[in-house]
Amino acid sequence: MRSTVEPATQRSTPRIIAAAAAAADTVLILTFAAIGRDAHARGESVAGVLLTAWPFLAGAAAAWLLLRLWNRPLAVWPSGVAVWLGAVGIGMVLRALTGQAVVLLFIIVALLSLAVFLLGYRLLVAGLLRLRRSRRRS
Repeated sequence: MRSTVEPATQRSTPRIIAAAAAAADTVLILTFAAIGRDAHARGESVAGVLLTAWPFLAGAAAAWLLLRLWNRPLAVWPSGVAVWLGAVGIGMVLRALTGQAVVLLFIIVALLSLAVFLLGYRLLVAGLLRLRRSRRRS
């Protein structure tokens, strides 16, 4: 059976999915930073959120680049776990190197919050895709 999708469209679909996953990771890390700033009454200015988020964004970006996560960007393992641990691990190191606070409770909160965000949407997408496939077979 021939595909009705153009070859160029077939090639661009993985790129679109990777870009969407990277954008989702970015938005969720920014959301984490904004929630944290709000919880500590530090204000929600764009500059303040970016100041808080940049180490985590850099860590996530490093994971994306070093592990070439664009090949399977929505996979919980290894992509989601790599982005999550890269964001927290590298993010905390960068925070420490730039004089930002790094305390055990904050590390725990970041681990838990970013796990829910960065792994959660990937689990949700995997479940929806599985449901869609099972409905097609029925």
